[in-house]
Amino acid sequence: MALRPGGLGVASLKQTDRLRAQNYRSAFPRRCSYQPWMARRPALTAPSGALLSATMQLPNGSAAFYLIDAKPLPVCHRLRHGRVRLLREDGAYGGKTSKGWFFGFKLHVLRHIVGRIVNLVLTPGNWDDRTPVLALLDAVDGGITLGDLGYRGKQRGEEWAEEADLFVLTRADAPEKKCLLAQVRQAIETSFSQLWYRFLDRVFSRSWRGLWNIVQWKVLHYNLRHVGLLPA
Repeated sequence: MALRPGGLGVASLKQTDRLRAQNYRSAFPRRCSYQPWMARRPALTAPSGALLSATMQLPNGSAAFYLIDAKPLPVCHRLRHGRVRLLREDGAYGGKTSKGWFFGFKLHVLRHIVGRIVNLVLTPGNWDDRTPVLALLDAVDGGITLGDLGYRGKQRGEEWAEEADLFVLTRADAPEKKCLLAQVRQAIETSFSQLWYRFLDRVFSRSWRGLWNIVQWKVLHYNLRHVGLLPA
């Protein structure tokens, strides 16, 4: 059930449980109620994490070309920024994007050019996009990564090349190919759109661990669907 909210077009596990009870009762003859299932949910952390790691592995001979980006995961509406306490002790913080301020976290993603997500990091909302890059690049062995202007910087680029043997390219590095790079980068925006279609931007968790589990389940569903093991 943890993988089904996005596939069923609903935003929460509670709505998923209601649909399951109404439409798939015969498929789950021993279905427990919602609250006991939620109490057992932490037991899924290890197996779902292992399964996600398996889906992030690329086939031998895959092109070493990746896309990198970050998106906000707000935990409340903008009107509540001044008084919100949800997840504040777990690292939620105010941040700013091109679309304005938000309070919550940032999801940083490394995506292979063909579509599979190969690594992800969750940080406070005020972190610079470049800070977790080395952690993301640790999942791959050399190559080229394409990012937006938030990843530019000669010193950082040299550090990533030396530490991870990976060249991070932005349109500032090749202004004559600005249009081409923008077209290629559009692919990761499509991936984020597909994750957001699974309601990844709707935070219902009361703890960082709960939020991280939900993020992993959404990305796991995305990867399994990408390789054809789950229906749309």
